[in-house]
Amino acid sequence: MTTKIKNIVFDFGGVLIDWNPRHLYSKVFNDKDSMELFLREVCTQEWNEKQDGGRPFSEGIKELTEKYPAHWEEIAMFYDRWDEMIGGEVKGTSAILYELKSLGFSLYGLTNWSGEMFPRVKGDYSFFNELDGIVVSGDEKLLKPDPAIFNLLTERYNVLPEESLFIDDNPANVEAGKSLGFEVIRFESAEQLRHELSKMGLLKQ
Repeated sequence: MTTKIKNIVFDFGGVLIDWNPRHLYSKVFNDKDSMELFLREVCTQEWNEKQDGGRPFSEGIKELTEKYPAHWEEIAMFYDRWDEMIGGEVKGTSAILYELKSLGFSLYGLTNWSGEMFPRVKGDYSFFNELDGIVVSGDEKLLKPDPAIFNLLTERYNVLPEESLFIDDNPANVEAGKSLGFEVIRFESAEQLRHELSKMGLLKQ
């Protein structure tokens, strides 16, 4: 049984919020292959991460529009219709968050998310109000898995890694947290998370 854990740190995208550009672009492209080609070669994950790291969307959109003028409409949608990339909550995770809060754990958020875009989603989900602190990469101009953003969280909110559990769906982020002394769980589903938390003695199965 794990008794030393006092703090639970949640990633957002893929853990609490279902963010995926395919929710939008499946409505824009006539076929899946064209959509995947666009996301692989134009509005790529690497390009989006620059906005998550603090670059203004206006600069990112301008860069791609100049490089791929034939796709200017689809590129613009990444900002103008960004809200359509949100598929809602990841089923079941917020219930676990509320349960952990009721048990007295301190809860935090550590997310790679554009500082421009996070306010557009934060107000839609009441579970964000349960968090004792949130670090957004775009506001800090730091990205997971850089240890610096983990250190910023621990210093800002005065939490110790060895007393904290970090939950993320990205393997590189999980490994970074582990290397810094956090207990870690790589998120796959709410059911799997509950099972892992129960094995640690933090929740009942």
